[in-house]
Amino acid sequence: MNKFIEWLENSFSPRMSKINNNVWIVTLKDSIMQTLPFIFLGSVFAMLAILNDYLPWLPSFWTPFGWTMGMVSLFISFLIPFNLMEKKRLRKQRIIAGLSSLSLFLIIISPQVIADGAPGFGHAALGAGGMFVAIVAGLFSGWVMSLFGKFTFFKEESVIPDFVRAWFDAMLPVAVVIVTGWIVVDLLHFDLYNVVLAIFSPLGGVLETPWGFALMMFVWCFLYSMGISTWVLTPVTSPVLLAAMQANMDGTAVNLVTNATVFSTYLWFGGIGATMPLVFMMMRSKAAKVKALGRACLPPTIFNINEPVVFGAIAWNPTLMIPMWLQGIILPLVIWLFTKVIPFAPIPMYQFEMWYAPFPISTWLTTGSVLALVLMAGIFALSAAIWYPFFKSYEKQSIEAEAADAVPAAA
Repeated sequence: MNKFIEWLENSFSPRMSKINNNVWIVTLKDSIMQTLPFIFLGSVFAMLAILNDYLPWLPSFWTPFGWTMGMVSLFISFLIPFNLMEKKRLRKQRIIAGLSSLSLFLIIISPQVIADGAPGFGHAALGAGGMFVAIVAGLFSGWVMSLFGKFTFFKEESVIPDFVRAWFDAMLPVAVVIVTGWIVVDLLHFDLYNVVLAIFSPLGGVLETPWGFALMMFVWCFLYSMGISTWVLTPVTSPVLLAAMQANMDGTAVNLVTNATVFSTYLWFGGIGATMPLVFMMMRSKAAKVKALGRACLPPTIFNINEPVVFGAIAWNPTLMIPMWLQGIILPLVIWLFTKVIPFAPIPMYQFEMWYAPFPISTWLTTGSVLALVLMAGIFALSAAIWYPFFKSYEKQSIEAEAADAVPAAA
């Protein structure tokens, strides 16, 4: 175990940190994070849309949903090259880069929208269903703009005003982006939209299996236990989870692995790794430092913010890292068993991105089911049972450390 931990600390973690700080990865993460206000607000409208089933005289809440969550891919297609230009210190090109990507994204999805005969704002390609396509359009546009970042038609001593030079200099990279999309999609009739979806669709299929569910949750816990933010996986996981929920809402699928299931209904109470039971145990610890840390961690834990307990007790502590990994393997399999195999509790079918809503309130809001509350309580008890023996070992080590510190002080 010591050799394994040493490998994680000296080899694996530095490499992951390097990936996490890569300008392209950071750009993707930041761009998706910047759309969260629209995603959060869209989830509110999706929840309010339930009222339309009982109060038909109310205006349809799906309309503002379409203008928020239903536009998320459109927003991302603009933000990716915009943020990339910022990070590469090519700020003069950021607006042009974003607009070029926006145009390219619309070129790519246009055949799909026309074929579906539903060109309105609520089309799936504009919302979560087109997120991977938006990422491809944004990355390509950002790459082209980066290539032409220092390019200019004019000499330094040119008397032409800077803003005029900027207009002409931007025309070439914009033309490369737009003409490329035009040739590929319109002239060659290459269905780039469905090709991109076909490349990434197996990922969603894998995650919507018990083993894929457990693997993703384990990877989250594994990285987080080493102090590596799971946001590094956002470019991969967010499009899949949002698309899965969109399919649930459209009635085309019944997907369990969604943000609502993971963060709000059954799994990550207290934050990634289901750390709330651990915090409750720490609050009653016989070790003074552990008890004080537990009490300090309680307020954020209630709102599913667990950085204090992770970085204060779990990260790089083998005694608590292992049970955190087990949470990511065992709990998803049990949830799958009692929702998919044995339909004991319901699968959340409505968008709910307010991960900071306390359990079990969020469980009730996403399902309205008493059986869902029962399953959540069972998962909580199972999580506590996993944490308990490892916590007792950690507590014993802490008590011994406090006693050893007290001996020199007494002397």
